[in-house]
Amino acid sequence: MNEQQTNQTTNSDSRALPAKTTWKQRFKRNFRMFLFVLVLLLGFLVYWFYFNVYSNGERKGTLIKITHKGNVFKTDEGEMWLSCRNTINAEKFFFSVTNDSIATVLKNLQDECVQLTYVQYRAVLPWRGDSKYIVTGVLKLPARQQE
Repeated sequence: MNEQQTNQTTNSDSRALPAKTTWKQRFKRNFRMFLFVLVLLLGFLVYWFYFNVYSNGERKGTLIKITHKGNVFKTDEGEMWLSCRNTINAEKFFFSVTNDSIATVLKNLQDECVQLTYVQYRAVLPWRGDSKYIVTGVLKLPARQQE
């Protein structure tokens, strides 16, 4: 009977215990987990720097120029003096425009005092333009607000 009991406990113990994993299996599992975490981290960083809006705001000034340029991706780029008065050494604001209708309106408002609404991203994408600032709206200011 002792022999039967030991056989039964041995058989039941062998079924309950998981098989030992080899170092190759552990390495594969850990490497897969590492790759999964790395892909998640890279995905988050791409979103954070290229698609998450850092800030938004408005700027008022005289629109100097708007150009359509680029080697592979043609984008509309603009430049504006941050003053509606004729001042010396006014600070410049460089921006990009992704909307064609806004770019058309801006081309018609060159040398005018305008108020631009923009969003700012942390990094630049080639198809979005050369600037971190992307114009989302434009408003021509009346003559009495220019001063």
